[in-house]
Amino acid sequence: MKAVIQRVKRTSLSVDGRLVSEIPFGLAVYLGVKSGDTDAMPAAMAKKIAALRIFEDGNGKMNLSVKDVGGEVLLISQFTLLGDCSHGNRPSFILAERPERANALYESTAKELKALGVPVKTGIFGADMKIEQFNDGPVTIIYEI
Repeated sequence: MKAVIQRVKRTSLSVDGRLVSEIPFGLAVYLGVKSGDTDAMPAAMAKKIAALRIFEDGNGKMNLSVKDVGGEVLLISQFTLLGDCSHGNRPSFILAERPERANALYESTAKELKALGVPVKTGIFGADMKIEQFNDGPVTIIYEI
């Protein structure tokens, strides 16, 4: 699994012009599921996302997690994170998991985050999503397990 984790203010996700999800502040997490990822990985990914200390404390140090600041997570499936463009200019997506399995692990990650006490909103797996995002910092972390 690979995640791009961005600290955000206001983020919204729409499909076909209809608002599906939005968060006032927290983390926008783009999640890619790789072929061969295991059933144990969503719990590990959720634990890292929930505990990642990338929000500033009273001293201006990145020392607080999304849970500490009462933020939310907008979890967005994104198979293109597994794109391999090392050969030629057209990315290959053979490293990405099949849609049915990828969706199951994506949904499991959302469930694990909720179990950790993090409010989670999601997109629509496989849809053409439009995301409006107001980055905070900007702070962007790439995490892969």
